[in-house]
Amino acid sequence: MPGRPDIGVIVVTHASRRHLDRCLPPLLEAPERPRVLVVNSSSGDGTVERARALGAETWLVPRQSFNHGATREQARRLLGTPVVVMLTPDAYPAGPSELGRLVHPVRTGQAACAYGRQLPHEGADAVEAFGRAFSYPGQSELRSARDQARLGSGVHFCSNAWAAWSSAALDRIGGFQPTLVSEETIAVARLLQAGERVAYVADAVVRHSHRYGPVQEFRRHFDIGWTRAHHAALLLASGGDQARGRRFARLLLRDLAARAPARLPGVLVALAAKWLGYRAGMLGAHLPNPLAAILSGQDFFWRSDFAPGRQP
Repeated sequence: MPGRPDIGVIVVTHASRRHLDRCLPPLLEAPERPRVLVVNSSSGDGTVERARALGAETWLVPRQSFNHGATREQARRLLGTPVVVMLTPDAYPAGPSELGRLVHPVRTGQAACAYGRQLPHEGADAVEAFGRAFSYPGQSELRSARDQARLGSGVHFCSNAWAAWSSAALDRIGGFQPTLVSEETIAVARLLQAGERVAYVADAVVRHSHRYGPVQEFRRHFDIGWTRAHHAALLLASGGDQARGRRFARLLLRDLAARAPARLPGVLVALAAKWLGYRAGMLGAHLPNPLAAILSGQDFFWRSDFAPGRQP
């Protein structure tokens, strides 16, 4: 209907002003003319002002009230569009046509969720590039719960750095849930249980990658392990993430041994940090919040309205 976009885009930000000039214009210039809402968790760095100057809507959330799942759910309901796209500000769409490609499986009813391909940023090193290629291959696919035997925990894989969702399907499962991290993984697992399908769209491309050191890897995987343990019945019934993690490590080490053997010692340290972080996170429910905050990459969570023992 003219004047009422059926696509909303939610960009969740904190101290992200430097990314907006590469993230927002391809969305605002997309032929679909989506509503673009920049959500900011009170970073005070000019993110909100720059987003408004570029033409996006904005919503400011107190840091204490921010949550990766609950805030996205509030923003989704605020927009009220039939299709909602989640994006992180450091994911740069390759052009205005990427949005249409991403949302196509959702708009046509082929899938309840679709996530796109992430290529590494220019200048990314070999490890970053390998990680993107491992998780985001060049071939699109459509998955259902029947693929769990083949893919294990990979059947739940999705990234809200660049993903489109059917609002009606999310409504049927209660939307995004309050969580430390991995709100999209939890939602995908629930959608698959409900008989829905998930699409990977290899020709909907953003540039998105990170260069993490061992401490960052530990904290990131602590958060993943804590979330998996917190939702064990939903996310670990397929055997957990460890088989997928072992496969990633094996292929990465093989690739580096052939192309960049000098990187192997540092990568072994990083892989050990990931494993230790994940295992510590799996025990996180037994840790007091102040200690968990030290180990976590989301220190604000443990002081927020959604910290364990403080959920509203």
